[in-house]
Amino acid sequence: MKALTLDDRIRLEGIFMPNARSRREKAYPKKNAVGKEPARFVHYTTAEAALKIIRSKRMWMRNTTCMADYREVQHGFEILLKIFDKPRTEAFAAVLDKCAPGAAMQAIKLFNERFNTIRFDTYITSISEHDESEDQHGRLSMWRAFGTDTNARVALVLKVPWDSEGALESLQVFFGPVAYPQEREALSVLYDDVLKNIEANPDYLRSFDPQIILGYVFVMLLSGVTCLKHEGFREEREWRAIYHPALYPQGTPSLIESSTEVVGGVPQIVHKLPLDATVDSRLADLDFSRLFDRLIIGPSQYPAPMLGAFIAELTKAGVPDARTSVVVSGIPIRS
Repeated sequence: MKALTLDDRIRLEGIFMPNARSRREKAYPKKNAVGKEPARFVHYTTAEAALKIIRSKRMWMRNTTCMADYREVQHGFEILLKIFDKPRTEAFAAVLDKCAPGAAMQAIKLFNERFNTIRFDTYITSISEHDESEDQHGRLSMWRAFGTDTNARVALVLKVPWDSEGALESLQVFFGPVAYPQEREALSVLYDDVLKNIEANPDYLRSFDPQIILGYVFVMLLSGVTCLKHEGFREEREWRAIYHPALYPQGTPSLIESSTEVVGGVPQIVHKLPLDATVDSRLADLDFSRLFDRLIIGPSQYPAPMLGAFIAELTKAGVPDARTSVVVSGIPIRS
């Protein structure tokens, strides 16, 4: 049986998660001499939270039950239940059994057994695709949606490398795009396309240990419940870093620290995603000073003091030329 290479990971994602693969290719279209250029994403948040990220080189990952979309995970699960009814599940298993005997039903059984854990013990941090046209002012809908203090909103623009698979594996984190299918689209995206891909690649799939294929089916289902949102959120163009600590055996070492914090008056456990090369050398490409692209100060009555404060903190965090990387949005919104 062959070992997984980066090319295999790309191809297997294309087979089992074709929508995610397509979105990834669109987000990372450009190439340089050694590979694809980093893609630019943005994290809209409060000025206080942004300051904590810069100072600590950590992004907080919060439980999905605490998100603004109060039906996180449950929405995706309900869609999967409709798609994977008994006839379709049997058809899916019959096709995959020709390549990896038993992998489909084992993965589905494992997913069902762990769903409550997934539902209540999934932690995410969210970023959105960022266009060059948004460099000066940001995105109006996002300013309105994020941050309750209208005088203290900022956007952190980050350059996320394409080949960060090793770093993400060391963090035990999955990073991928959110899908916003209408109900009639979901069947095609999550089932029909996958089935066609399996049927088109039988010899390739047979070359792997069935446990590897089982793992990809499990991740396919997992991403289905954690990366599906109502179509009304489509303009967010969201991607997620997703952490499932309870899915790993007890005692498994982790680079992610956790603590109990109070957010919006609600005590809750948060997990802190390190963007800090001093934690582990494998995180070198994800160090905040390398990821950082620019900071946009949102519409505010206090842009001048915020400008000076963020330039100072970014300089301390090792960001070169911080003074030229902080801008003030000119969108005229009343507080």
